[in-house]
Order: sequence, then structure tokens, then C-alpha cells
Amino acid sequence: MGSVKDLEVIKKPTESESGIGRFQFSDRYSVFDWGAMPDEIPKKGASLAIMTSYFFELLGRKGINTHYRGIVKDGKVIHLDEVKEPFNKIEVDLVRVFEPGRSGKRYDYSIYEEIDKNYLIPLEFIYRNSIPKGSSFWERYHSGLIVDVPENLKPDTNLTKSILDVSTKLEETDRYLSWKEAKEIAHLCETRIEEIKEILLTVNNLITEAVKISGITNQDGKLELGIDPSGSLIVVDAIGTLDECRFLFNEIALSKEILRKYYRKTKWFKEVLKAKEKSKRDWKILVQLEPPPLPESLKNIVSQIYQSVANTISKKEFFTTSPLKEAVKEISKVI
Repeated sequence: MGSVKDLEVIKKPTESESGIGRFQFSDRYSVFDWGAMPDEIPKKGASLAIMTSYFFELLGRKGINTHYRGIVKDGKVIHLDEVKEPFNKIEVDLVRVFEPGRSGKRYDYSIYEEIDKNYLIPLEFIYRNSIPKGSSFWERYHSGLIVDVPENLKPDTNLTKSILDVSTKLEETDRYLSWKEAKEIAHLCETRIEEIKEILLTVNNLITEAVKISGITNQDGKLELGIDPSGSLIVVDAIGTLDECRFLFNEIALSKEILRKYYRKTKWFKEVLKAKEKSKRDWKILVQLEPPPLPESLKNIVSQIYQSVANTISKKEFFTTSPLKEAVKEISKVI
């Protein structure tokens, strides 16, 4: 299915019925749209499965529709309060996925004029509670591509009102859109767009409040949405993990930003930047170097971070690992 998790299809979705699938979260990781990197982070997959299960079940209790069916353990589908050991597989309802067509460099989304039920919306939805200094947001902001934002916006400052952003999801390289563009390419009505924004803000608030108890700050996060066979919006894919959110603890990033910081210092990353400047579509074939594996010390401490956050969020000791405060002290020494 992707670079960091695999999909087992048990029943294919149709126009009138959801399918059934199982996500298996792997220990693979990806940065800068490269795909699977050369090594793996131990217990990352199980950590992500625990986090996303916790938040899917929280959303379910709050009345938000999702595609989550439960955790797969010993062939059975159960819930988080029934599990005492780490797991890496969850069961979900499946919606149909329609890839946009291609005409040269342009993407053709006309297929979305013809469908209205049981499909993945071809967009990724982002909420921002603060904007880190190194975020790509700032380039668009200073270019005038982002409007409707607070005056005197500054990096790493908590916003009184979250900024909602949207990008493509099914293109070779995701690109940010205005909400007007998003509405047009996905053929969504204005009412549906407002529903999406409301869900985005609600999920943001639930995740923010849930992690705040443990001293974690939710800087931003992303969400994918589908429309089920009844025509209702549902939250799909994964939510509330270190791959979907940018969390901070004691001003240290608890996300893939740890990995990005390491790779930004490599020759491989410099080639990636040059390649993306030359071609947004075929940039990967222009990169001559392979990404280096992580140093063993960094890989081990990142693994501890994933495990510690999973324990902290779930409020259960799934892993025997350092408390989050100690793990963060170690990562601050490395980065």
C-alpha cells in the first residue's frame, strides 16, 4: 500500500458496500517523499498501531465516523482495552480509490464528477496550531499564496485560531492547494467543504487535549477522509501518530522531524533538493546517491521515542522502555 504500512484486502469495496482490509504497520520509515529508507526502526510499526488505535477509538466514543473496525490479535478483532501486548495490525473498512488521470504534466480529476459514494477523497487535510521555523508553509506564506491567516504571524508561536490547509493526495508529489482549488478538483460542494473543516477542527481539538495531559504539544497534523456508502464523511488511514502529527515535548520534536534533521545534513539530501528543483515529477531518477542508513545510536533512541510516546498516549505499558522525559533528554543530546 505504501512505504510504511501494508494492506491486506479481505473484501473489496463496491459502490454500495464497504470493503474490509487490514493495515500492517511496518518498522519502515520515509522522509522527503523518498519512499522506504535503507533501514528500519525497531518497534516503530507496533508503536504507530497503538497510537492510531487509541485515537480511532477516542473518535468513535465522541461520535465521529471512521473506518476503524478494531485491532487484529490472534485472528480476532478486538479493542485496545482488551490488549496487553504490542500489536501491529488493525482492521478497517475500505473505500474505493480512484487515481486521477494524466495528460502530460496535468492531472485529470474528471472521474470525481461521476462518483458520490464509498470513495477516498483525493486530498490530504492539515491543521496547524503553530508553524515551525523550517516549515514549507513559510515559503508559500511569503509568496502570498496563503491568505486568511493572523497578522504578524511568527514561527513557533501558538495560534489562537488553527490554520487549515489542504494538499493533493494521489499525485506523484503532493502539492498544496487553495480551498477553492481543492473543492474544484475533488468536485465537492461548499457544504461538504464546511463539513470537512469542522471534522478537521474537531479531530485537532481531541488530539490536542488528549496529549496535553502528558505535557505534549500538538503543533500540526494531517487527516485523510472518505465518503462511505451512505454518503457520510469518515476519517480513514491513520491518525494521531508520530508520522501524522508533529508533537513537541520540552521543545523537542517527537516526529519524523528528528529523522529529517539528520538527513538534512547529508549529501543525499542536497541531491534531493537539486533534483526537485529540476523536475517535480521525475526528480527521483535524477538523484545519484542512495540515502545512508541511520547511525545505530540515533536509530535506537528514535525507537525509544516511538515506544515511549505509544505508552504515554495509550496510558498502558506496552513496551519496556525509558519514560518519555528520559528518552527526550537522550534525543536532545544527539540532535
